[in-house]
Amino acid sequence: MGASRVPPKTLPMLLRPALSCLLLAAASLAPASSHAEPSTTGAGAAALVSEAERSGFQRTGRYEEVARLAAAFQARYPDKVAVRSFGTTPEGRPMQLLVVTATGAFDPAEAKRRGLPVVLVQGGIHAGEIDGKDAGFLALRQVLEGQAAPGALDRLVWLFVPVFNVDGFERFGRWNRPNQRGPEQTGWRTTAQNFNLNRDYVKADSPEMQAMLGLVREWDPLATVDLHATNGAQFEHDISIQVEPLHAGDPGLREVGRAWRDAVIADLAAQGSLPLPFYPSFVVHDDPASGFEDGVPPPRFSHGYFQLRNRLGMLVETHSWKPYPQRVRITRNTIVSVLEQIAAHGAQWRRSAEAADARAARLAGQAEPLAWKATGEARNVDFRGYAYTRTPSEVSGALMTRYDETTPQVWHIPLRDRIVPAIEATAPRAGYLVPPAWAGFVQPALEAHGIAFRRLQAAWPAAPVQAFRSEAPGFASTSVEGRQRLTVQGQWKDEPRDVGAGALFVRVQQPEARLVLALLEPQAPDSLAAWGGLNNAFERKEYMEDYVAEQVARDMLQADPALRAEFERRLKTDPTFAADAQARLEFFYRRHSAWDERYGLYPVLRLEQAPPSRR
Repeated sequence: MGASRVPPKTLPMLLRPALSCLLLAAASLAPASSHAEPSTTGAGAAALVSEAERSGFQRTGRYEEVARLAAAFQARYPDKVAVRSFGTTPEGRPMQLLVVTATGAFDPAEAKRRGLPVVLVQGGIHAGEIDGKDAGFLALRQVLEGQAAPGALDRLVWLFVPVFNVDGFERFGRWNRPNQRGPEQTGWRTTAQNFNLNRDYVKADSPEMQAMLGLVREWDPLATVDLHATNGAQFEHDISIQVEPLHAGDPGLREVGRAWRDAVIADLAAQGSLPLPFYPSFVVHDDPASGFEDGVPPPRFSHGYFQLRNRLGMLVETHSWKPYPQRVRITRNTIVSVLEQIAAHGAQWRRSAEAADARAARLAGQAEPLAWKATGEARNVDFRGYAYTRTPSEVSGALMTRYDETTPQVWHIPLRDRIVPAIEATAPRAGYLVPPAWAGFVQPALEAHGIAFRRLQAAWPAAPVQAFRSEAPGFASTSVEGRQRLTVQGQWKDEPRDVGAGALFVRVQQPEARLVLALLEPQAPDSLAAWGGLNNAFERKEYMEDYVAEQVARDMLQADPALRAEFERRLKTDPTFAADAQARLEFFYRRHSAWDERYGLYPVLRLEQAPPSRR
């Protein structure tokens, strides 16, 4: 996953003494007992307390608790909490949403009319990493009681999804997260259909993601916060905060992303945390000396997706090796900080997002990155780790890293955080054209993401389009998320083609222009083509029998002296070709009228001018 580079002002934070970590541990454990009973008084107060809080954050409640708590909060605060169901899982469970605000704007139209910033906080996209559910309900009660983020609900709408992956959460048990300390039992990483929802934002194969995208289209949140617990090594840092746009997306909105990230990190550091502004995954697995590499996530991930919509996305990763009470407390602190920052700056940031929308609608003809990478440049940072050894394992025989949590140690290790475009494309001046035969494949994706398009009512002979051909498609050898991924090589070239009625015209001049490119540029990492949605176009289905090709070749050689000369020259200059009987026959087949001219033709075309309005 990608993140942002370490800004200079955070470096002192990386050098805080070990005492701060100890203080954090003590502080994070204390609330478990102090909140065993609610701080509210009066009838119904106990109904607002989760199983996690009652157990000292040793356990987490099952999904039925979400409905019970949601109803209890709505009953106690009917003017501030509304409960909605925004979808149904494959196993028939309702997907619960709490709309929280003191403004009365409980529907998206009213929120938009009043110009209120909307912040979406989702927990349990990976249902084993359930910190967000329990932290969210704790923060919710404290905010409603005026103990945290005072006045924030007067200036925003908070959408809280306690558990995104509901079916996965109900696959409940011990050891569902072997790389994690607590709670005693938790849910499963993937859905009942075995989808990893945090790989599904663009392709949207799962019913759960389709429901979430419907929620996003409806409410258009300014900021989305995705709450996780990370895997990985053992070290002192307890949370990472990554935001986009920051490296990627609209240049004007990147400054907003940086300001939001830095403010939340500062809030957490002030409360004793050791936050990181990048995802702490080693360049070489299990080797701390290899250091870290920052980056921009592709849009299959949450915070990689929302920057394409000109909105803010935050990935929150508590450290899975910290005890569950500590992780919940830190996640709670993050949620409160997010609410405070959006309440203070959300109106201004919303205007910045709307300005980014306008700029995105003018991307036509401009170069736009489709993917990003870190360069080989590195700088050393001081990282709060533990003493460790790397010795061969008597079990696996592999070199294994073992950490000593009793011995804090500062690691001086490289961080590669200079991010540059890895793949770029020039946006077409008008848009994309999907021929009618393929419209049924593409239209659902456009609709899922709220991308505008229109259907051509009449045929368009010899349309002045650009086509993309790839004669050597790279099909993945294994399935990923139920798909066979595809890589293609080629270039867009002018190639007039007949386009039938019913084709879809997807204009670039819309706020979702970056998302349009991410879906329809064939070399984008999460495009429809990359996820194998259009593989049929790159599968060879027709052929010529060898004995037929032999005769065809003789006929063509006799009829075309220029072709004979080309063939003979190829035999002399290309030994590999000369030794390959099939390649020699295909030399002629590809030049024959029997050859499938659509083979390798990407079934989406580009337009430098819009179709005539009469079409």
